[in-house]
Amino acid sequence: MNYFTLAISWDWSRINGFGLTAGIVGIIIVFLALVLLSYIYRALPFVLHIKLRSKLRKEGKHKDANLEDLSMTGEVNAAISMALILYFDEIHDLESNMLTIKKVSKLYTPWSTRAASMNTYFNKRK
Repeated sequence: MNYFTLAISWDWSRINGFGLTAGIVGIIIVFLALVLLSYIYRALPFVLHIKLRSKLRKEGKHKDANLEDLSMTGEVNAAISMALILYFDEIHDLESNMLTIKKVSKLYTPWSTRAASMNTYFNKRK
């Protein structure tokens, strides 16, 4: 058998209690974080409605407006987002998407002079 094959094989005896504990705790933490984030995202509209209610209460319009009237459908949100995309797209300058490469006739630059003077050890004649 080849030595390299033995070096790559999996050794179950090297897994100890700490490795198992760390792996299980890591998986549990990730799973709990995902569950917590899902609850936060589900509660976000309710929190925003509470904020909207308090704002309307301060303005004195809370009795006139129902929250069902204030919520928007997906079609309205899609229309608003598309209008914003089109608006911001028109603001941006139009570019020609063409590259123009001009050859510079001047060979001297401060950078090329510095690079040439960096390695002068081998250029010296004895």
